[in-house]
Amino acid sequence: MNTNTLQQPTHEISSTHQSIIDQTVTYVKKMLEHDQTGHDWWHIHRVWQTALYIAKKEKGDSLVVQLAALLHDIADWKFNDGDDKASARVAQEWLASMGLEKESITHICDIINAVTFKGAGVESQIKTLEGQAVQDADRLDALGAIGIARAFTYGGYKGMPMYDPALEPKFHASFEEYKKHKGTTINHFYEKLLLLKELMNTSTGKRLAEDRHQFIESYLNQFFLEWNIVNENT
Repeated sequence: MNTNTLQQPTHEISSTHQSIIDQTVTYVKKMLEHDQTGHDWWHIHRVWQTALYIAKKEKGDSLVVQLAALLHDIADWKFNDGDDKASARVAQEWLASMGLEKESITHICDIINAVTFKGAGVESQIKTLEGQAVQDADRLDALGAIGIARAFTYGGYKGMPMYDPALEPKFHASFEEYKKHKGTTINHFYEKLLLLKELMNTSTGKRLAEDRHQFIESYLNQFFLEWNIVNENT
């Protein structure tokens, strides 16, 4: 799927709301223009367009989905001392300054607070279709070829080892445990990425996840084939 070709259902958006979306795009681009962690503007763009595609298929509220997707990583906890409420606070302030209705702001901030992966043993708290669309889109961007590239980009940024056979993947039973854990990038595939296919909320998200999940499995098979060959010859 080429998300650049997805069309937003503009007939559902008033001119006032479209202006808020447009200004939010400009704002988020500016805020994230120097990101080098895999959580940059292009991550946001892909999540935005994919969430919009899912919402269109599943018939969710386009305004809420677009703004939640655009702002979901505006102050990611991983770069704000573990503060998992930072993005929602920044989003609330921004949307209030734009004059968006309080009910929509509350819905959007609830999505942002709940959208992030919090560990294998932590149940998702997202109940609305709009939140599920954004969460599925965010998780889809952690799968497939782009997901692999983002994993190693983030791992390099954080100084994580690529792989260490002595370090086993961990099952995180709480968000605090997940936030504090430091492992390897390959372990991250088992601690998060390979779990995402089964955690998709919508039928559209589940369908889009299939090929991306299989690509990751194929990549890992090749990775360990090469790793083991090298070790056998040393």
